[in-house]
Amino acid sequence: MDLCYEALNGSCGKYVRPYGVHVPMLITMILTTIVTIIGNLLVIISIGHFKQLHTPTNQLILSLALCDFLLGLFVMPLSAVRSMQGCWYFGDFLCKLHTCIDMSLSTSSIFHLVSVSAERFCAVCSPLTYHYRFGFLMVLLMISISWLIPVLFACMSTYFELNLHGDKDFYETHVRCVGGCHVFFTHGPAVISSLVSFYIPGLIIIGIYSRIYMVARNQARSISLQLSQLRRVYPSGGAQHRAQKATITIAIVVGVFMVCWTPFFLYNIMNPFIGYKTPPMLIDVLVWFGYVNSTLNPFIYAFMHSWFRKAMRVIVTGEIFQNNSRRKRLDL
Repeated sequence: MDLCYEALNGSCGKYVRPYGVHVPMLITMILTTIVTIIGNLLVIISIGHFKQLHTPTNQLILSLALCDFLLGLFVMPLSAVRSMQGCWYFGDFLCKLHTCIDMSLSTSSIFHLVSVSAERFCAVCSPLTYHYRFGFLMVLLMISISWLIPVLFACMSTYFELNLHGDKDFYETHVRCVGGCHVFFTHGPAVISSLVSFYIPGLIIIGIYSRIYMVARNQARSISLQLSQLRRVYPSGGAQHRAQKATITIAIVVGVFMVCWTPFFLYNIMNPFIGYKTPPMLIDVLVWFGYVNSTLNPFIYAFMHSWFRKAMRVIVTGEIFQNNSRRKRLDL
């Protein structure tokens, strides 16, 4: 069996993949990382630059895109090296830092989606009071919570070793080795971390969108019966259409997130109860399948919104550097 450090006692085993698997994995990881960085950077520039896009929904999406961008910039490259080499060669300090950032950004993503879901709920279910409830301070508060709680949770788990609570001796005896850097959770922390980072927020999001669906269905019935009355409630059919389109887009974003991250969090909560027998290669597949969520989000915006496609053209062609480009009108 190959070792990460042949000359050291307690070295991790190095799993070597066949050449036919190694090369496609390398190409896939490089492309995923590059597309994630560029795609989310375009979203950040688009929403940040064009004044027309400075809406509460887009401010939350901007923060989510920043989260995905940082994941592609700081987490994916080192994770790719770890996956390809089968070992971690960057030392314990960078291992803990990488793990903390990875956990922070992954958890922050779903917290952002909870915030966006709440904003959409207010926009669809209480349109007359929406602008009073979702001002700058409310959006700032939601963004702050979406960042601070995941960062605190990840740092406490990583640096205070709360992830090892209750079974640290097992980790030191049977798991810890030189050249390894996979996130390890004992039984209790695995359940708690999965609930906090994924299952509870996921259930909240599903509940919110179920309620939005019911309200939207009732509104559709009311429109057919009292069309003239609803026209006085909504400022314009175009505004209502944009609100519905934004809600559909966020629902797709949430759905993609759930599909990408559910396999990993199932593994995370089950692994301690099956004796930590999950193969390292399967762990890498599950982690990267979760990362792909950050790659797909910009494509969802591109397919769903003409404003994103037009903003990309303005950015790529250099029109963004022209005077008053911030006030350029985009098709919404």
